[in-house]
Amino acid sequence: MTAPTPDPGTPPTAATAVRLDLPGGRSVTHRDVAANGARFHVAELGEGPLVLLLHGFPQFWWTWRHQLTALADAGYRAVAMDLRGVGGSDRTPRGYDPANLALDITGVVRSLGEPDAALVGHDLGGYLAWTAAVMRPKLVRRLVVSSMPHPRRWRSAMLSDFGQTRASSHIWGFQRPFVPERQLVADDGALVGELIRDWSGPVPPQDADLDVYRRAMCIPSTAHCSIEPYRWMMRSMARPDGLQFNRRMKRPVRVPTLHLHGSLDPVMRTRSAAGSGEYVEAPYRWRLFDGLGHFPHEEDPVAFSTELVNWLGDPEPDR
Repeated sequence: MTAPTPDPGTPPTAATAVRLDLPGGRSVTHRDVAANGARFHVAELGEGPLVLLLHGFPQFWWTWRHQLTALADAGYRAVAMDLRGVGGSDRTPRGYDPANLALDITGVVRSLGEPDAALVGHDLGGYLAWTAAVMRPKLVRRLVVSSMPHPRRWRSAMLSDFGQTRASSHIWGFQRPFVPERQLVADDGALVGELIRDWSGPVPPQDADLDVYRRAMCIPSTAHCSIEPYRWMMRSMARPDGLQFNRRMKRPVRVPTLHLHGSLDPVMRTRSAAGSGEYVEAPYRWRLFDGLGHFPHEEDPVAFSTELVNWLGDPEPDR
């Protein structure tokens, strides 16, 4: 079930564009939780050990609609959160550096009353999941990252691999003031639909799904907040705060890690993501989905969810 279409000329709100039911009419619990000085919207389904799902760009919690059901049916408390500035979460004027965004995530774990969580992150959510596992290892039980290398490997690829730099041309485009925000909301968010379609594999996404993401991006201030993390990631590379973050990420990940990637991902090249296991001092499993693009959890939700649930349930994940 999707949100009702707003009247022409009326900006969508979080209430109408974000607080949705799952496909088939299955209801999730929507609520707001306080963490790290802000308010975050979460969608929750099921009971059991906490699995916290972290979306990427240009999406919000709804990208995990298939995994919420699969995880809940497998006996987990599945919670998908909207990152700072996106969906139903607060749009603060600052706080979009990865260290602070990672504290948002671990703060939500605490606010949910859990001692720890398995973090599952895609794209930017994966970058932040890597970061949270390094910064607050006691709060991360397991780590699952899709379509995103370790932050140090991402930085290296962006600086030294022309192919990756070209694949991430949208991130370079985000460095311009004002223009990217206007492009994202023009024509009712048409660019959002184009990006998701272009970044997907050979099976195109449904227009109805793209419309959901377009409406969410058109909530006032969302476009600006969505690209602020990428501005920090690029502009800080030679600044003291960026160099300090890069040094901090030298500390190894010490929780079991599952790394998932689509072989046809046009945004994050396989050669950029592969090899992130060198930063993991724990069981690490690399899984390449043949024939899928940047959104494997949506392009083949059954294969992705099966891999995820089986790995989470494995008491001794192999290296």
